[in-house]
Amino acid sequence: MFRRMTDTACIVLCTFPDADAAQTAAGVLVGEHLAACVNLLPGITSTYMWDGKLQIDREALLLAKTTRRALTALEARILELHPYDVPEIVAVDITAGLPAYLQWVDTCVTA
Repeated sequence: MFRRMTDTACIVLCTFPDADAAQTAAGVLVGEHLAACVNLLPGITSTYMWDGKLQIDREALLLAKTTRRALTALEARILELHPYDVPEIVAVDITAGLPAYLQWVDTCVTA
């Protein structure tokens, strides 16, 4: 049974230039209790405009399950770890989910 959750859990999406950089960040975020779990999707292709030019790059996507209260600290830590000048850091609220899982996320994230 899904439960509606507000202002609690969220997922942060962040692309990295490669799986190794993303895995390093994932270990830090979970190890410092800024995220309960991080999934990595290596081998994505990103198409975007940068400095007025179309770019197509292979990247790895990091998906961090965290809490809204930890977002500021998580963002600051990603900025310290990330090699890009302007990394993608996008938070999406989790509006519903398995109550036991959402409680686990809340318990794991102590920032």
